[in-house]
This record gives sequence, structure tokens and C-alpha cells, in this order.
Amino acid sequence: MTSRGQWAVVGAIVALLAAGGFTAMHFLEDELTTIGVGSKAPGFVALTMASAGEGHRTAKTLSSYRGDVMLLNIWATWCVPCRTEMPSIQALHENLGPKGLKVVAVSVDQPGFEDKIESFTKELGLTFEILHDSTSAIRTIYRTTGVPETFLIARDGTIRRKWIGPEDWNSAGNQRLITSLLADERP
Repeated sequence: MTSRGQWAVVGAIVALLAAGGFTAMHFLEDELTTIGVGSKAPGFVALTMASAGEGHRTAKTLSSYRGDVMLLNIWATWCVPCRTEMPSIQALHENLGPKGLKVVAVSVDQPGFEDKIESFTKELGLTFEILHDSTSAIRTIYRTTGVPETFLIARDGTIRRKWIGPEDWNSAGNQRLITSLLADERP
């Protein structure tokens, strides 16, 4: 094969690789982008827990909280670190909920665990919003590595803090950060 023929083969291979890379980027864009500080919070769907005496559950989405500062906690009843951090989330809710903070905890327990979720909520005296995603789709959407995993979402829908594992959400530092986000005007 001549030198010219070899360069033609190399050129064809490079063109094929570039086309393959472009195609992969196009079809796998969602899987290749990161979900972290500074990125837009992706949408999700989870169900409210049925209130006592009520049999219906309604769907909530990220857009249900549009314009709010939101602490989104992804957890499960079987998760010991989740149990550890819940009292600090409750304290944060009590301190900053009246100032506009929306605290939303989405359980990723499997279907049929609604009674366990209710028991967990009552046992710990949780008064913030508890949702249930029995499909665990939120874990895929937010690309979590485990539970608990928490996202602080600003009014404009960007993630301002991402935390893996238990955290003292009622700490002075977290309160300062959240208070500063609450001071931002609604979009």
C-alpha cells in the first residue's frame, strides 16, 4: 500500500471515530453530564404519603417547588445514616421553614413500604414533606451513589450544595448558606 493509501485509511478511521464519538455524545448526553453544584436540578416525580383517613396520594415534581429554596433529601427507612441526620433536618425545617425553606425528603423504599415510611416519620417526629419514589427513579435521575444524599437547590433551580452521607443540616454554616439563598429574590 502506498503512503497516500495509508493516509487515506488513517483519515477514514479518524472520521469514523469522530462520527462515533459525536453519535455517542448525542444519545448519551444525559448519562455523561454531571449532577452537581452549579448544574440545574433535574426534574423528578414522587408521591405524597396518604394522610390519615385519606387513601389518595398525589404526584409532586421539582416544578411543584419552582421559585423556592429547597433542601431535597434522598433517603430510605433501612438506612442508619438517614436516621442519624433526620433530627438535624427537622431542626432546620423548624428554624428556616417559616422563612420559606422547603424541606422535601424522598424515600426510595420499595413498593409496599408506605407503612414503614409513616412509622419512621412518626417515630422521629418529622413534620416536613415526605414523598415516596418506590421505583427509585430519583436515584438514577440525580445519579446518587447511595443514601442519604442531599441537594440544596436555589430559587433559580441550580444546585448550590450536594452532600453524600449524613450531615448536620442545622449547623451554623448550613443555616448561613440557606439564609443567604432565602434572601435572593424569586425569579
